[in-house]
Amino acid sequence: MVEFEKRGKGLERMPRKPREKSETGIYHIIVRGIGQQDIFHEEDDFQRYLETTKKVSMESGVSVLGYCLMTNHVHLLLREDYGDISVFMKRLGVSYAYWYNWKYERIGHVFQDRFKSECVEDDAYLMTVIRYIHQNPVKASVTSKPEEYAWSSCAAYYKADRNTATFPDISLILSIIHNEKKKAIEGLQKFTEEGNEDHCLDCDETKRISESEAYEITKRIMNGKPVTALQNMDQDTRKKILRNLRNDGLSLRQICRITGLSFHIIRKA
Repeated sequence: MVEFEKRGKGLERMPRKPREKSETGIYHIIVRGIGQQDIFHEEDDFQRYLETTKKVSMESGVSVLGYCLMTNHVHLLLREDYGDISVFMKRLGVSYAYWYNWKYERIGHVFQDRFKSECVEDDAYLMTVIRYIHQNPVKASVTSKPEEYAWSSCAAYYKADRNTATFPDISLILSIIHNEKKKAIEGLQKFTEEGNEDHCLDCDETKRISESEAYEITKRIMNGKPVTALQNMDQDTRKKILRNLRNDGLSLRQICRITGLSFHIIRKA
């Protein structure tokens, strides 16, 4: 929720609180699609985001220790080496959004305005966060085994004895577990897959809008016009209405059902 303060005769937006600085330089980051919208629709989208993350990491002095890309949000575990996470996240977000808008022939924001972050100040919490990130697709019932999810760093850790790649940077976390790589991998697997009730920074997703609420929102945004009028509206007006529907929390599928427009048209708006 945006906070305001009284000043003079009106209300003005309150300045944001400065982001808390980590003593270790390590942060757990979450970035979300604007209005809870999906930011990855196809395999190509996931791949592009990862490639961009790797490139920006190499150029900005910020190491990626772990990641998990879900359809509408991303978890990143970052360490500031000589760079700054805010600069890193801005470059990553701008680059991917530019490509995404080009690919899907749309304009406007792709991500929420400000990423969320929490400081990781000790080894114990670092281990908790990497487990939490890798367990994300399991808890979302996307997969039963964390290493089988293609868009997280879990497999890179589990296959570290056969993997010479430098992205993600797996050395720190494995060194915490054991100085022998094989034993470190075994220890990480056991730790990742044991039962837990980890509580880390999360998306705080609001509940899904019901169908009846979706219809009421649509009626309000249409301002008395029938939904069928969208079919014959000029493109700019229709795009504005579709964006308003998405920003008010309607899913793409809900908009498809209510308006009768194609998924492709709605996604491009």
